[in-house]
Amino acid sequence: MFSTGQLIFAALFAVGFIIVIFFSYKKDKNLHLKNYKGVKWIVLTFAIFLAFLFIVKHFLKN
Repeated sequence: MFSTGQLIFAALFAVGFIIVIFFSYKKDKNLHLKNYKGVKWIVLTFAIFLAFLFIVKHFLKN
């Protein structure tokens, strides 16, 4: 389906993209810690809510 050159390009692009994202995040880490203090609690609450929905769906299915 894809040629060898396309697969090599995709792999190199993915690795390069991940490296750029990593260094960009590392550079902005202190700013993120300052601006997004309470986000971990929102994510935790959302994850618990999703787990609750899956549990309810499982019990209603049977």
